[in-house]
Amino acid sequence: MQNDQQLRKPSFKKRTILLVDDEQLVVDAGKHVLERLGYTVYTAINGLDAIDVVKKMKVKLDLVILDMNMPDVSGREVFDTIKTLDQRIKVPLSSGESANGDASRMLENGCNGFIQKPFSILELSEKIKKIMG
Repeated sequence: MQNDQQLRKPSFKKRTILLVDDEQLVVDAGKHVLERLGYTVYTAINGLDAIDVVKKMKVKLDLVILDMNMPDVSGREVFDTIKTLDQRIKVPLSSGESANGDASRMLENGCNGFIQKPFSILELSEKIKKIMG
């Protein structure tokens, strides 16, 4: 577990994040960690749920942490839909696989970063800070 100094809350205005992953354990743990870091967090357990949340809340979302590999709707389809709905939302990818193939193409087409699973709390915090500026 990271020490409390590494888990400092963000110094900027409170941001709203949607965490999308098809593994409930990842969603639950990720939500807990992100809330502890000071973010407002919504979750989605699959691509269809993620699209629904983005449609309902797009004005309020700052960032969508998006799992690449989901069974119903791919991360690429979710990314494309998000960008159609609101170009302002930042979308970093998350995957247990490397940033090759689809992930590489998505990064070239405007995805805002990649974080390799498993990642530490510090790695996640730093990635979000870098993406949000």
